[in-house]
Amino acid sequence: MAAPTLSNGIGVIRTFSKTAPTAPGVYRMLDKNGDVLYVGKAKNIQKRVTSYTQVARLNNRLQRMVSATLSMVFVTTRTEAEALLLEASLIKRFKPPFNVLLKDDKSFPYILLRTDHEWPQITKHRGARRHKGHYYGPFASVSAVNRTLNTLQKVFQLRSCTDNTLETRTRVCLLYQIKRCSGPCVGKVGDDEYKDMVQETRAFLEGRNSNIQKKFAASMQQASDELEFEKAAVYRDRLNALTHIQSHQSMVNAMVDEADVVGAAKVGGQVGIQLFFFRAGQNWGHRAYFPKHDKSDELEDVLAAFVAQFYDNKPAPKSILLSHKIDDQALLSAAFSERMERKVQISVPIRGKKYDAVNEAVRNAKEAVERKLAESASQTRLLEGVADKFDLEAPPERIEIYDNSHIQGSNAVGGMVVAGPDGFMKNSYRKFNIKDTELSPGDDFGMMREVLRRRFARLIKEDEDRTRGHWPDLLLIDGGKGQLSSVMETLQEAGVSDVPVVAISKGPDRNAGREQFHIPGRSIFTLPPNDPVLYYLQRLRDEAHRFAIGSHRARRKADVKKSPLDGVPGIGPKRKKALLHHFGSAKAVVGADVRDIASVEGISRAIAQKIYDHFHD
Repeated sequence: MAAPTLSNGIGVIRTFSKTAPTAPGVYRMLDKNGDVLYVGKAKNIQKRVTSYTQVARLNNRLQRMVSATLSMVFVTTRTEAEALLLEASLIKRFKPPFNVLLKDDKSFPYILLRTDHEWPQITKHRGARRHKGHYYGPFASVSAVNRTLNTLQKVFQLRSCTDNTLETRTRVCLLYQIKRCSGPCVGKVGDDEYKDMVQETRAFLEGRNSNIQKKFAASMQQASDELEFEKAAVYRDRLNALTHIQSHQSMVNAMVDEADVVGAAKVGGQVGIQLFFFRAGQNWGHRAYFPKHDKSDELEDVLAAFVAQFYDNKPAPKSILLSHKIDDQALLSAAFSERMERKVQISVPIRGKKYDAVNEAVRNAKEAVERKLAESASQTRLLEGVADKFDLEAPPERIEIYDNSHIQGSNAVGGMVVAGPDGFMKNSYRKFNIKDTELSPGDDFGMMREVLRRRFARLIKEDEDRTRGHWPDLLLIDGGKGQLSSVMETLQEAGVSDVPVVAISKGPDRNAGREQFHIPGRSIFTLPPNDPVLYYLQRLRDEAHRFAIGSHRARRKADVKKSPLDGVPGIGPKRKKALLHHFGSAKAVVGADVRDIASVEGISRAIAQKIYDHFHD
């Protein structure tokens, strides 16, 4: 196939623009493999797409994108606001190389106050909202949630245990003894008193806490007047804990009830964004982001893309305070308001406490970018060192590190971790459950062969022409000469001959710092004990080891939880539950005769015979 050219791309776009809709919506540019190059939104799709044919207005980056375009897809929406939300969703789904990308988009932890039980539980929560109750957040980190929960337990003493623990407990637990729980499980608190605690907790988390301190102080004084000094001490401790958390809120005091403060800074071509969460007049933590973008992108454009993508799958607060004015600011506000079914205001403060808060976020963003650039420079030097030590043509952009984990061959798992210029690429980690039943227990060479065979078979199928950036520049194997030989044989069978492979073994006495390196065609060698490249390679090896062991333990834990009844044909959850209730254990079911099994409700004589035969073949 001929190399893509700008004139070819413009011709493709002209052809598609003739049938492009004139309504608002989203367009996608696709390359020769059908991969999405770019996702954009427009008030008039046809007009926007046609603009890409005007070469004089295209910068170098857009010209490269147009050159690679071979096809287009259009999706219309009712309004431009809908198109904006759809654009953000599609960018996160397809990760087009010519869009600004929000790389780290993990879900945030929340505090959940459950209301589906007579004794409501307070706990941390992440993920889908399956439980009925009130969700408070987001918090920037688990540690921020834990700190707040710890204080809430001291102040309001709601239970944090599971429903099962609550219902089976017969005496007070340690949390009650250290005054972190009111003990509803054993009747240490009445219904009305516990309901009051729940209402006080809600008031605090929703910022309606002005009367709580007065109430605690009055209750403490009343208990003291009635000579109930232990009760007075409880209120004193709760009052102290409440005062402590209110006095440790930074940056803002009653500045705003509910807002996200978003500060952006650009240093050395890299944009960093710092996001502070304020809820109920309290600072619930902050987090730094470094969107993937072209160095030529303006800071305001990166910030606009970040805001649209960040709130694509998260509830927007009442107020979003930005450090810079962005395009589509009013449109984003309207889109978020429509989705949240309440007003969401996006603004750029120019004075007052809100302005000070935004400036603080910008300062943090600038410092975060500077730290990241320093780390990247260090990482670049390390990768250059790796290329030098292993005679590579250039510093590797993608290093894949492999290791196996098992116990005498059981629950065997192969692990692959990936590292590059930005550190570990955790989204690219893969685990391989070893499937070959003919392998001898503990055959590490055979396991590694299976892992590499499966990995490269899929790689060749999905990215044979190596245009998607998934091919490794270096394979690092945890092992010695034998592992290296098995890997080289596997790659040869797959027809792969140009991927460098290095095996790293522990060396004499398995001491760290004396690792030996094995490369095809070279003698075994070591690196100086204080060499930074050695430390880097050790870190890569240890991360692969950690990941493989973690995957093995997870698989072993799942195996331990399995019941002998799981493999019986015709036995689903209902029948399994009935059998366990009747016999008390799976072991008793295995030892039962057909008549006893058939006496269980829901088990026919034929099913009972199947169960008996399954265990007595």
